[in-house]
Amino acid sequence: MKNQFILTVLLLTFHIANAQIEKDNYKNISTKFVSFYNENKNDSIVAMFSSEMNAALPIEKFTQVSTGLKLQLGSIKKIRFVRLQIASALYETTFDNAVIGMTLTLNSKNEIAGLLFKPYTEAKEIIRNTTKMKLPFKGEWTVTWGGDTKEQNYHVESVAQKNAFDILIKNEQGATHKGTGESNEDYYAFGKELYAPCDGEVVLVVDGVKDNIPGVLNPIYIPGNTVIIKTANGEFAFFAHFKQNTIVVKQGQKVSTGALLGLCGNSGNSSEPHLHFHLQNV
Repeated sequence: MKNQFILTVLLLTFHIANAQIEKDNYKNISTKFVSFYNENKNDSIVAMFSSEMNAALPIEKFTQVSTGLKLQLGSIKKIRFVRLQIASALYETTFDNAVIGMTLTLNSKNEIAGLLFKPYTEAKEIIRNTTKMKLPFKGEWTVTWGGDTKEQNYHVESVAQKNAFDILIKNEQGATHKGTGESNEDYYAFGKELYAPCDGEVVLVVDGVKDNIPGVLNPIYIPGNTVIIKTANGEFAFFAHFKQNTIVVKQGQKVSTGALLGLCGNSGNSSEPHLHFHLQNV
């Protein structure tokens, strides 16, 4: 599995962070584009085009495109870098009348080789958690899915789970189980204790979903056995895939940091015992 990170239980602040950083060349060109667009300097924009882009979208055609955008959407109020995707950068672009996704592609000469506007369907700007959190387990676990790209984290396609982690336990050889792995009990994460990462109120408990046979998923109730904790700051810590009938907290219960929640399992849309964890604001 790709991009795996070792997490050791320490007194760490648990923040979901966007690991991608806007490159200076994209920042420079996108800033110029916004300025020229708002000032109706279409010739200055086209001057930043590659020869191929210029041939496909000469000044006359680009002026028509720019005029149409401005009539429909208005001026650009701000842009926010979202992520890099191969040779392109995606920006959440706030016009007077709508929020649009702008994909800017640069070639090796930092010329604009592609420019695409389409409806922005991703999550809005990430709101960081203000509640400090500890890791919800003891010992050494491995993040097997977690990051900002599809290659690192398949959750990115879901707005609610965009920054989710799937976390399990591996041995020194990198295996997640002993023996054949045909039984949940073969897996090192199965039955391990999971703890509250912060103070809060338990707002949801689901505890009756059967654990899967390893490799057989249950898509009927995707999270499986679940605990959701609401913090005093209105953040929600979401735990999924507990072992059936092991959750020891109740809905409405106040919990403190480090309180036992239940045992790691393999319920829901899970191929092997692991913890799914993410934060959300509703």
